[in-house]
Amino acid sequence: MTEHTPQPAFVLIRPQMGENIGAAARAMWNFGLDRMRVVAPRDGWPQERAVALASGAGRLLDEAVLAEGTAEAVSDCTFVYATTARPRGLTKEVMTPEAAMRDAAERISQGQKVAVMFGPERAGMENDDIARANAIVSVPVNPDFASLNLGQCVLLMAYEWRRASGAVEDRRIEMAGAEWAQAHEVEKLAEHYEERLDEAGFYFPEHKAAHMKQTMRNLWSRMPLTRSDVQTLHGVMRQMVRWKERG
Repeated sequence: MTEHTPQPAFVLIRPQMGENIGAAARAMWNFGLDRMRVVAPRDGWPQERAVALASGAGRLLDEAVLAEGTAEAVSDCTFVYATTARPRGLTKEVMTPEAAMRDAAERISQGQKVAVMFGPERAGMENDDIARANAIVSVPVNPDFASLNLGQCVLLMAYEWRRASGAVEDRRIEMAGAEWAQAHEVEKLAEHYEERLDEAGFYFPEHKAAHMKQTMRNLWSRMPLTRSDVQTLHGVMRQMVRWKERG
């Protein structure tokens, strides 16, 4: 497990189905979260159906903290978020999941202890639960079908936590063992093409040659070339020249 890793606790308030608890555990562990707290599960604790659905995340259930009430479950926290599709008339700051988990990451980095609460499947949290939260997380779902499955909601928040904690790259390139070409290698490639194209009469008419060469150089500089790419392009030009000489 990752007990040394600062992270929010995910608190399941009065969950009704063991399968959903297991799905929540699995969703948490998918994104490296392992602090589960369970408040008054309807069918008691532990639950075999939860373990079955948790798959490889069963360890979360083994170490889950069981609480009788919401106040007890979040008593050691300095900031608590309540997830709900419909804020219920309480005066609270309302955040998107993305903003909430960014806020949580910042608070945790300052040494605070935070929790995210998830309500029971059928009706969600009651106002007595939400009143104990410092902020509401409102998921921007379809207003005509606002109900989220418990596992889905946990998965969404866990994903946003992982993004906010810096564990996700927005974009990356899979290099597959390749290395980026260095500037001098791209320069040699540009010179090779410029020389051969010049011999072939590509830069015509003469008064446009300088601009055409500049355009070609700019083309090479925009291309994210690997060393293998450069060698391939050298080979293409060499073969074209050989073909022309044989013809």
